[in-house]
Amino acid sequence: MRILHTSDWHLGRSFHGTGTLDAQRIFLDSLEKTVREEAVDVVLVAGDVYDRALPAVDVVALLDEALDRLTVAGAQVVLSSGNHDSATRLGFGGRLFSRGGVHLRTRVEDIAVPVTWPLGEDAELAVYGIPYLEPRVVADGLQADAATHTAVTGAALDLIREDLARRAADRRVVSVVMAHTFAAGGAPTDSERDLAIGGLGAVPLSLFDGFDYSALGHLHGRQRLSDSVRYSGSPLAYSFSEVDQNKGAWLLEVDADGVCDVRAVEWPAPRDLAVLSGRLDDLLGRADLEWAETAYCHVTLTDPERPARAMERLRSRFPDTLVLAFDPEGGAGSDVRTYSERIAGARDDADICCGFLEHVRGRKASPEEQALVRQTVDAALSLAHER
Repeated sequence: MRILHTSDWHLGRSFHGTGTLDAQRIFLDSLEKTVREEAVDVVLVAGDVYDRALPAVDVVALLDEALDRLTVAGAQVVLSSGNHDSATRLGFGGRLFSRGGVHLRTRVEDIAVPVTWPLGEDAELAVYGIPYLEPRVVADGLQADAATHTAVTGAALDLIREDLARRAADRRVVSVVMAHTFAAGGAPTDSERDLAIGGLGAVPLSLFDGFDYSALGHLHGRQRLSDSVRYSGSPLAYSFSEVDQNKGAWLLEVDADGVCDVRAVEWPAPRDLAVLSGRLDDLLGRADLEWAETAYCHVTLTDPERPARAMERLRSRFPDTLVLAFDPEGGAGSDVRTYSERIAGARDDADICCGFLEHVRGRKASPEEQALVRQTVDAALSLAHER
């Protein structure tokens, strides 16, 4: 039996203001292709299906299309809610959808209710879905020792272990747990929403001991925390901090003896990401950056002074520059005076205005700009005197 572990689709999320649904449709094409070519039996989606609790109508339609395509391709789907989702809205129609092969796990009450498949005569696969657990909301219902991520996750997993013990009395049970959480040892990026302040949301990896496989969601980088505990990562990059990540999923081979193989599945990115740094003229002239001309770009300029029309000039070569930052060479020795200190020696109002320009943009006013500022100030003073 083949299981595809995915998570963090974030349907509806925009990459720095770019159109997002076209890129997500390309991901869904890759997902469906994998399901068909690899004869995948079950697709897991470990939370953050949507990017917000109230997704737009066209985003809901995209999920509807995705689930239809996957089930037509021959796979069943087990889908749990993440911290970006509204568990109640995402879970609507769950009992009905299960008859069509889409199994929703968004309610605390269903944590210990697995989706099962036979693995021969004396064994079965049991997939348990743990939705994102907000400690203050679910601690009492789970009878957790405290309102912390570790306590509520531990209580949820204890319920699953109790159910597994009952099932294992007369058969071999291969256990797969889906959880949307931040497990200790995982490497975060800039694009995940913090679950708690100061790292208090991280749960110990040891909580997942004893399960054949734990399919985690929340962190956007695909990573292996142990042989049996892994993050699939997001299928698309949602920030430039993910520039070095290979996007895809984990493909599991499962039989009556357990998980016998796990391998990475790679999905091509709709657009390359480029993180560039250097002086403006150098970046515009470098032949080795031709590949970045069609990429989404994050550019940090290191010119000693902020160049004029920097974004306009960058986009003449790199039209999809989305982020522009400045980190002047020799930054440690740069002028760190306050605005008041900068204009302390100003001779008149025109000098004050030019000092303000220098302060906010990191570049002195050009002679032409100085002349225009002086002309404007003089005209304003003359008008004031006439009144």
